[in-house]
Amino acid sequence: MSTEDITAGHLQELRRGTVVLACLIRLRTPDYGYALLESLNGLGITVDANTLYPLLRRLEKQALLTSEWNTDEARPRKFYRTSPDGERLAEALTADWHLIDAALARLTTGDES
Repeated sequence: MSTEDITAGHLQELRRGTVVLACLIRLRTPDYGYALLESLNGLGITVDANTLYPLLRRLEKQALLTSEWNTDEARPRKFYRTSPDGERLAEALTADWHLIDAALARLTTGDES
């Protein structure tokens, strides 16, 4: 296995949890899947459609997202929104994210106190 493959695997693992948090935060404003995909990628949170759509279905099944169909346009679209449970999870994950970020900052600067 090459160094590039190993690095790519670890980067994928690092990003996996951040995509959940990013979706919960971004979907505080309702949006449909493709717009969410474009928005996240535009922000530098790289996610593939084959990863995002199953994730949205899983988060909805876990009651962390709600959804509704918009049939006002020529092509119906499913809009997702962060649920109250999803908001609580986003707050908890964000708080932990800040703790981890601060700890890593201390490690990288050598200030482990």
